[in-house]
Amino acid sequence: MIPVVVIVAHYYLWRRLVRSTTRPGSVPRRVLTWALVAFGAVMAITMIGGRVGGFGLERIVAWPGYLWLAIMFYLLVFTLVMEIPRAVAGLLVRRARPAGPGESPEATRAGSRLAGAAQPSGRLAEVGGRGAGTAPAERVAPADDHPVEAGPVVDRRLFVARTAAAIVGAGALATVGYGTRMALGDPVIERVPVRLARLDPRMSGLKIAVVSDIHLGPLTGRGHTERIVRMINGLEADVVTIVGDLVDGTVAELGPLAAPLRSLESRYGAYFVTGNHEYYTPGGAQQWIDEVGSLGVRPLRNERVEIRHAGAVLDLAGVNDLNGQSSGDGPDLAKALGGRDAARPVVLLAHQPVQVTQAAANGVDLQLSGHTHGGQMAPFNLVVPLQQPVVAGLAEVPRAGGGATQVYVTRGAGFWGPPVRVGAPPEITLIELRA
Repeated sequence: MIPVVVIVAHYYLWRRLVRSTTRPGSVPRRVLTWALVAFGAVMAITMIGGRVGGFGLERIVAWPGYLWLAIMFYLLVFTLVMEIPRAVAGLLVRRARPAGPGESPEATRAGSRLAGAAQPSGRLAEVGGRGAGTAPAERVAPADDHPVEAGPVVDRRLFVARTAAAIVGAGALATVGYGTRMALGDPVIERVPVRLARLDPRMSGLKIAVVSDIHLGPLTGRGHTERIVRMINGLEADVVTIVGDLVDGTVAELGPLAAPLRSLESRYGAYFVTGNHEYYTPGGAQQWIDEVGSLGVRPLRNERVEIRHAGAVLDLAGVNDLNGQSSGDGPDLAKALGGRDAARPVVLLAHQPVQVTQAAANGVDLQLSGHTHGGQMAPFNLVVPLQQPVVAGLAEVPRAGGGATQVYVTRGAGFWGPPVRVGAPPEITLIELRA
């Protein structure tokens, strides 16, 4: 299905940005056509490179392939947006064909239609013969890719097509350039106060650093992890949580990139739960669960720990991602929460926001999630609600017995696929609990 969509998208772009703006057989048309084919091929190789040629090939083709994916997407967006003004401009051009000397505009349009019908080949059309009073011959433009009309009309339509293509190209490149700068820049620090009804006042002010969707992979380096660790340590958090989608590859490929996690600092420890991408890793998620544990970050696999602060206690629980179900390693909230003191507040780490429905049914006070990237590239933020209840930020889900479960969804500190973020800057969150 995806290859068909990609082929159709490229053909549509060729029709609008190449065919309608160039002459048949011209050098610009040939160059632009083959460039479009080449970019499409590189993107296809990027998609299958890791499975066919290994991580080495993937690192080579990832940058051009994923950048073209982003550019192609925004070319599509801008081209679709331009369809209506382009159509209106084309209509105005057809109506605005200039009349000849002593000729009314109505007669000119009628004559143009007759000439077009009589001379579809585009050769010279002579009106009225060669005797005295014969009208001068009128040259009709070649058929080209446009309906046969007088030369000035064809030139104006070409001008409209090229103007639209220029706007589309400039808009797409500017958007991707801006988005790349956002994706590769420092994450935004979001400081979010959250009030919990059951929180012991002695625990008020407890700080939880939340980071998700770091996505170590072929486009990131060790510096990506070092920057995130440095920024988290600067927050002086009491607890650090990594809420899934840490990696896009195996420990053998990405282990050195994850090593800086060993330097995370917090008063009560750092904790990790799996995301869907850990289960996409060849060989399964267990290799990363073991690796993260060896770096001093404790995995919470359908389990909980007690956070004791100023004489008060809070339960911090974590569940596996939903994608672990196919391998018998899915979420088990009953196991994570079973046997605890129900009078204590509980904060749940769950990668996908959709898990909040079950969390609310089990009396969870606060769920911390990621997964959505905040949409990463607008207008995908409008599509996320089809799958997840929250795109980004803090929200509430009512509980059947009264009250509500709060859920905070971080936009994530990395990116997946294209190194581009538009309307959803990367984020590290500092949750401050208040009674």
